[in-house]
Amino acid sequence: MPRRRPAGAVEGRILTTPVGLAFPRDVTFESWEQAGQRISRIASSSAWYLGDWLVFGQDKYTDRYRRAVEAVGLDYQTLRNYAWIARKFEASRRRPGLPFQHHAEVAALPPAEQDKWLDLAEREGWSRTVLRRSLRESRDPGSKSLRAVMPRVSAGSEAVDRWRRAAMAANSDFEAWIVAALDRAADEDLELVSVPSFAESGPAGSGPAGPGLAGSGLAGSGLAGAGPAGSVEREEKRESGRELIGLPAVRPAS
Repeated sequence: MPRRRPAGAVEGRILTTPVGLAFPRDVTFESWEQAGQRISRIASSSAWYLGDWLVFGQDKYTDRYRRAVEAVGLDYQTLRNYAWIARKFEASRRRPGLPFQHHAEVAALPPAEQDKWLDLAEREGWSRTVLRRSLRESRDPGSKSLRAVMPRVSAGSEAVDRWRRAAMAANSDFEAWIVAALDRAADEDLELVSVPSFAESGPAGSGPAGPGLAGSGLAGSGLAGAGPAGSVEREEKRESGRELIGLPAVRPAS
């Protein structure tokens, strides 16, 4: 039996439908490739659109925007990730020639560092993978001024699985997502109270907040009360339904 052409398909043209693409039988490789490039641009732009949409709603409709998110059926956590990145890059600093995911990779860095790495990625034509690898290689393990070893934490396997799924939903590397989540929590808490940096007040762990996670808004998420510092690289170990995760080394803001 000959294969039936998808509804709406036209000779030589790829058509969009609410639930997918309709490919004609005679589509050329070049047309198929060009369609992928267009879809990639649309996907990148849509992430900015959704991020800006939520930022506007958060700022203007503080008591109602959550209802709108639920009414249109969008995942709030994914939108929050997009909005956090959108806030990190005002429109004038966004690179039309780079996908949203490139901006997400450097969002946790200070603005000058963001621009530096995006300039490199744009000039060298780096993929997201190359940019991520270059960022990691730039963090010299022997330089205390560039890296800070985070504590190893114990969390329930279900919680870790949920975090991994959230990272996947945000199209983010798991370690990058952890850093972004911690940075978001820090931004939110530091808006409420002024706390001197550890460089000003002494080494981490010397104050009442311990290693800097207590009071960060994550105390109930399994990240507070972490044990001694573990490996810089991500390290996981299942013990009685729990996982030990070595949080990634991160660049200090200053």
